[in-house]
Amino acid sequence: MHNNGANCDTRAIFRHDLIPFGTYPAFHTRPGTYISRLMKRIALLSTLLWPLPAMADCVVLLHGLARSQASFTLMEAALEAEGYEVVRPGYPSTSANVARLADAVMPFAFDRCTDRIVHFVTHSMGGILVREWMAKQSTHPPGFGRVVMLAPPNQGSEVVDVLGDLAAFGWFNGPAGREMGTGENSVPKALPPVDYPVGVIAGDTSLNPYFSSLLPGVDDGKVTVVSTRVDGMADHITLPVTHTFIMNSPTVIAQTLAFLQSGQFDPSIGWLDAVLDRFDPDEESGDAER
Repeated sequence: MHNNGANCDTRAIFRHDLIPFGTYPAFHTRPGTYISRLMKRIALLSTLLWPLPAMADCVVLLHGLARSQASFTLMEAALEAEGYEVVRPGYPSTSANVARLADAVMPFAFDRCTDRIVHFVTHSMGGILVREWMAKQSTHPPGFGRVVMLAPPNQGSEVVDVLGDLAAFGWFNGPAGREMGTGENSVPKALPPVDYPVGVIAGDTSLNPYFSSLLPGVDDGKVTVVSTRVDGMADHITLPVTHTFIMNSPTVIAQTLAFLQSGQFDPSIGWLDAVLDRFDPDEESGDAER
């Protein structure tokens, strides 16, 4: 039984109050005062012995290539509103290869979520960092929870195949960016299937016609829908969102929450439902019907 580390002797708390009923005058104490003191001691005993409430689950937000932790500002606010603790580590995504980035950011994120269930929400290459690090673990780390990957290049991207050798591509995207292709040097394609709960959200809307012309099939401007899939995933859903801004979509945020809570996406959630759920004043005041 939890006692906050205190050595509590219940007899010491009550020793002055274990008196027969009706003997208050002998102690020059009125009944009301006696009852008040007794209740305070009961309250003290309860705080020492009553188990503390469970800590909230922790969600780590991992941004994508050439982005920063600021890209997850809206997602962070939504998760905190649902009671999650949120860790939003930035990492220098263009400074090293995938293996070095994963080895640096993943242990740091876990340390920030000590003694809690740890979930991950990732954007683009952030999902590959999770897969890279988990592939090196002999067992699942204690407390490892669910992973929601937003637009991950799980099978690489043909954009990298075409542009990866250009000097400008290397300047902007670094060593890790060049590992995101579909060829023999592809890190994503060399990783094993996932054996932990992963939900993937893909986009099918592009803001970059040129990049889309390099991609075979429906895409989000950088990754095809087919390439977001990974063997072993628990669920997959495609939404009308773009690669760059996928994490800011109300529907994506709502689906992310659904997967973190249940391990499945909810296809019935539409854009309007997601917006009303986030901004309905009646629900915020606790008056909405459930």
